[in-house]
Amino acid sequence: MKKLSTAVLLLGTILVAAQEQEEKGKQIEDIIIVGNRNIKRTKLETPVPVDVINIDKVQRSSPQMTAQDLLNYVIPSFNSVRQSASDGTEHIDPVTLRGMGPDQVLVLLNGKRRHTTSLVNYQNTVGNGSVGTDLSTIPIIAIEKIEVLRDGAAAQYGSDAIAGVINIILKKNAGASASLTYGLSGRNDGDTYQAGVNYGTSLGKNDGFINLSLQLSHRGKTTRTQNHDLDIFGDNFAYEFAGDAEAVKAARAADDAKIQERGLTRDDFNFQIGDAQIRQGQLFFNSEYPLNDNFKLYSFGGFSIKEGKGYGFRRLPSESFNIVKEIYPNGFQAVLNSQIYDISYAVGAKYNVNDWQIDLSNTFGSNTFNYNVSNTNNASLGVKSPTRFYAGAHSFLQNTVNLDVSKKIKNFNIAFGGEFRFEQYQIKAGDEASYTQYDENGNVATKDSKVIGAGGSQSFIGFSPDNALKKDRHSTAVYADLSYDLDKKLNIDAAARFENYSDFGSTLNGKLAVRYEFIKNYAVRAAVGTGFRAPSLQQQYFNNSFADISTSGEGIVRKGIFNNDSQAAQVLGFDKLKQETSVNGSAGFTLQPVKGLFITVDGYIIKVKDRIVITSNITDEQLSDPKVVGEGNAVESGRFFANAIDTETKGIDVVVSYDWRLAGGNLNINLAGNYTETKITDFHFPDNIKTPQKEFFGPDQINIIETLSPKTKASLGLTYGIGKFSFLVRNTYFGKVIRDGYPFGEVQEFAPKVVTDISVGYDITKNINFTVGANNVFDVFPDLQIYKNSYYGVFKYAPVQMGTLGSYFFGRLNFNF
Repeated sequence: MKKLSTAVLLLGTILVAAQEQEEKGKQIEDIIIVGNRNIKRTKLETPVPVDVINIDKVQRSSPQMTAQDLLNYVIPSFNSVRQSASDGTEHIDPVTLRGMGPDQVLVLLNGKRRHTTSLVNYQNTVGNGSVGTDLSTIPIIAIEKIEVLRDGAAAQYGSDAIAGVINIILKKNAGASASLTYGLSGRNDGDTYQAGVNYGTSLGKNDGFINLSLQLSHRGKTTRTQNHDLDIFGDNFAYEFAGDAEAVKAARAADDAKIQERGLTRDDFNFQIGDAQIRQGQLFFNSEYPLNDNFKLYSFGGFSIKEGKGYGFRRLPSESFNIVKEIYPNGFQAVLNSQIYDISYAVGAKYNVNDWQIDLSNTFGSNTFNYNVSNTNNASLGVKSPTRFYAGAHSFLQNTVNLDVSKKIKNFNIAFGGEFRFEQYQIKAGDEASYTQYDENGNVATKDSKVIGAGGSQSFIGFSPDNALKKDRHSTAVYADLSYDLDKKLNIDAAARFENYSDFGSTLNGKLAVRYEFIKNYAVRAAVGTGFRAPSLQQQYFNNSFADISTSGEGIVRKGIFNNDSQAAQVLGFDKLKQETSVNGSAGFTLQPVKGLFITVDGYIIKVKDRIVITSNITDEQLSDPKVVGEGNAVESGRFFANAIDTETKGIDVVVSYDWRLAGGNLNINLAGNYTETKITDFHFPDNIKTPQKEFFGPDQINIIETLSPKTKASLGLTYGIGKFSFLVRNTYFGKVIRDGYPFGEVQEFAPKVVTDISVGYDITKNINFTVGANNVFDVFPDLQIYKNSYYGVFKYAPVQMGTLGSYFFGRLNFNF
């Protein structure tokens, strides 16, 4: 028996050695920089889970054309769903990791903090009340790889890294490449065009380089609705309410007669529901210039302009208070046109002195979102109303200075440094007519005015001078990291970070992570740490309150979203926003039982205290009492940002990857799955508020946190290359979700779905590849919405799970020079 054991051990040693020799070249691309500051580690040696996505290899055969769409099908713990009829959120897709919010995942570019957007999601979508980072601003042709750290890392990187970190690495290779893609949905809409070119060349001596990328793209709108039974000209909201079947039939016939008199059909009154149109142009660069063997300069960044065209809620001809009949006798559906400018650049210097690595950098980023509304009116102006409005803008600016120092001393890697960050948020007012309520004489309405219609640009009311502001803050941080590696058997990471913010104070966080390889290729790992997320300036100061007619008809009141500095917030007793705090714990194991097979399993728990959310629409009697809020300051209803809830997130990630030589070709099998469950464990309400919980933070808001995203998601991808051909088959499982239609609809469960991607690639020449394929080839949709949640059949599908695109077919040419 002893001899047999020795023989088995010897055979295993030989196989492992052979495998290590075969994978030597692969290890270079697997070296990671996220999660620790030990640049000698690979993803197989980290104490916490890190996914490394080689974009050139994966995107070549995948139907997806943006980073967030690609990650959505490759990493199950990552989620991104296109929204519809949701104002700015239609133009910037929210992304989440491990079921947390878009603002609880930190995005890095080349290891440096990436700025967020200026947009606050407040249209009751996933990520409601949060501010995320727009991954689509980075052209996919400029990306070499993406590292996804699935673990809390605020003690290392600061605010926002509660759920994890996404690090996008830009290309630095020499040579040229280009890509042309065309695609179309199975319903002949949503046409996509994308053209990108990348060029890299050496710069000076000693491995200097400059890499440039240009990408232009277009995504057409989609229509995913059906002819509806709205009572367009009558007094009833829907024929369903008209009474018995004969009454419904008579009401519909009367409506049809009026439609025919106008020479129209019911299709002329349909809603435009579906994906918004997006056009985008991007120019990025990445460069490094060594002055000598020990000193190098580097810079990277880019510019993105995105123009979107989304559609608001339709105004029917029966809505006389909202439309000017002389301008729109058949009603209208307003168009929200966006112009989003995103700029970023980083400059830095790296210096090596006695093996001390010193990195000093400055990283700048800004995002500006401009709103233009067309095909609409200010009904209170009557026939004098414009039909196009500039509705204002918001912008966010961030500048970060970093000093990072590290050194490898035997088995230890020591790192420490500091950071100074400046942030600024601004809201700019739109045209006067975009936000003003006028009286019957065309003057600004007052409490006692007589008005003829609703004020402001319908569908999206513009920002007023009362909303306009410019706010800033700064923060200072110091950190220290210590890692210990013992012959790749034992890895220990410890990190601590102290950070002070000018607007809410200081925070101290720490993390400890351990990996132990108890048998060759078999290891266990675990981590525990504290974290935080500072309230964003957008959450602190975003507001879009506006003047409107009281529903009781008793004069002008204010409605909308109010910031925490407002009198309304103070009357209700809202506290100033403070940081979210978190505790993260994870444990798992990694193993390589046979050559080419790699398995990881990681469980995690994330507890967040004082999580910031946006409330439901509050109608507290104190807000409408002039004796409380002051004469002329009456508020009929309002929403507020608050540290209103505590949450607990638990889950598990499983990743299995296997490379196999099969029938003269190479087969890669990748199976990945995630289960995540988030629960609200406590609520924090102002003592002074008289609103019940269902109106303060209603069932629909609880639903967004707990059950609107799939708890279970998995993907099985098979990639096979042989000769000049390559094949991809990928099945992605989207677990069930629940959508609560409160206060107008009901609770609906959407059954699990499986989406299948396929593609076939052919190398025409050594440098030219042609690929054709499909996303969602079997045209799978979420379940139809129940009638009460669909606005009488208008919103046929809810934007959940895989979204509402349906089948999508593409062709792509790839060039390498």
